[in-house]
Amino acid sequence: MSEAAHSPEELVRAVRAAGISDERLLQTVRATPREAFVPTGHQAHAYHDVPLPIGHGQVTTQPSLSVMMIDGLELGGDEHVLEIGTGLGFQTALLARSAADVVTIELWPDIADQARHNLARQGLRNVELRVGDGSGGVPDRAPYDAIIVSAAFPSVPAPLTEQLRPGGRLVQPIGPGGREQVVCFSRTATSLEHRRTLTPAHFVRLRGRYGFSS
Repeated sequence: MSEAAHSPEELVRAVRAAGISDERLLQTVRATPREAFVPTGHQAHAYHDVPLPIGHGQVTTQPSLSVMMIDGLELGGDEHVLEIGTGLGFQTALLARSAADVVTIELWPDIADQARHNLARQGLRNVELRVGDGSGGVPDRAPYDAIIVSAAFPSVPAPLTEQLRPGGRLVQPIGPGGREQVVCFSRTATSLEHRRTLTPAHFVRLRGRYGFSS
């Protein structure tokens, strides 16, 4: 196996193959070592473009899919971003290197603790990590310029729409969990508008008061 297969360049190739050509975003992938964000024992698979299990029936988002979703947010570098579903922090790190700051919320405390450690080791200081029900967003830090949801629900939860500023972008997998379409929305003065469908995907369910109850 080539040296590149053990480096971020393998993920850069996968991201390019998924249709992402934004050089700034590709450089962010190069600068973010996924091996620092995978579960113990999975380092050999860190640069394979596959999801990895992280406990509680959860998995990380496939790296190329994370980048595709971030690309859909059209970040310019000065945005205030909300992420629903921190996981082990790889996508969070990509967001932190693509925006001004990130508020991220994770349902499971033990997963959040691992993510906090992983992000701190990378020296990322523009991330605020919360533990709680992400389906309700983080209202005390709203409004957000962009919101990314890493779990599936048939519609965008009302609190997330309310916390997105007019003109802001939101990307979420829309569906029952396990079979959905990743959709990019924009916020108007009164509602969300469908902008485009990014890709079919398979996500875990969004759980919480404004998501699935179980």
